[in-house]
Amino acid sequence: MRRERINAQYNVSAPDSLAMRLAGYQRRRMFDRFLAVCTITPTDTLIDVGATSDRAYDHSNYLEAWYPHKHQITAVGVDDASFLEQSYPGVVFRRADGRALPFPDGAFDFAHSSAVIEHAGSRSDQVMLLRELWRVCRKGIFVTTPNRWFPMEFHSVMPLVHWLPGRAFRAVLRALGHDALARESNLNLMSRRDLLDAARSAGIRSARVEGARLVGWVSNLLLIADKIP
Repeated sequence: MRRERINAQYNVSAPDSLAMRLAGYQRRRMFDRFLAVCTITPTDTLIDVGATSDRAYDHSNYLEAWYPHKHQITAVGVDDASFLEQSYPGVVFRRADGRALPFPDGAFDFAHSSAVIEHAGSRSDQVMLLRELWRVCRKGIFVTTPNRWFPMEFHSVMPLVHWLPGRAFRAVLRALGHDALARESNLNLMSRRDLLDAARSAGIRSARVEGARLVGWVSNLLLIADKIP
C-alpha cells in the first residue's frame, strides 16, 4: 500500500491539522528566540538557508514572512522559491545547495536555517551544512531541528516509532508507504548530542543547544553559536 502525500517540506500533515497548528506555534516562538538571542539590528544581513517552494502552510518560510526588514534577507534553497521575491519585496532568492553555498566567507552577518538540517542527508552532509553556515556568517548562526526524542515524529505524524534504531524506523516508514521519508537523504533526525557533535565536527566551538518545549517535552532543538563574543 502506498499513501505518500509528502510535500516540499517532507511532511504529510494537512495545513489545518493540529500538528501544523502546533508547528506554527513553535516556529513563532523560535523566531522570537532568534531575534532575542542573536540581538539582530535592522542593518544586519541575514541568509536563510532552506527556503522551500511549499506554500501549503502559512509558516513555511517564516523568516521571510515575519522579519520586518525584508531587504536584509537572502533566501537560499534547492527548490524554486523565487516567488518569495514577489511575495516579500526586498527579499533576494538564490537557488543553491546549503552544503555548498555560492557566497564568499563572511558574506552575511547571521546565518539562519530552520527545520532543514534533518533533510540534509547523512551525518557528514549535516556537518557540511553547518560548516557552510559558519563560513558565510560574520556574527553567528541559528539552526533549528526537531528533537529526535520528542514522542511525536512531526513529518510522518507517528508516535514513538522514530525512537527505534534508524534502520528499523526506516523499515516501518517504507511499510506504511512513506518511501520518501524512509530515505536518509530526506530525513535524518538528530538528538541534542548529535547536533552538538555535528557542530564540533564543523569547527563550531562556541555552539550551544537550547530546547523549545511543547507540553513539557523538548520538541525542537536550537543550535546557537556566536563568532563575536
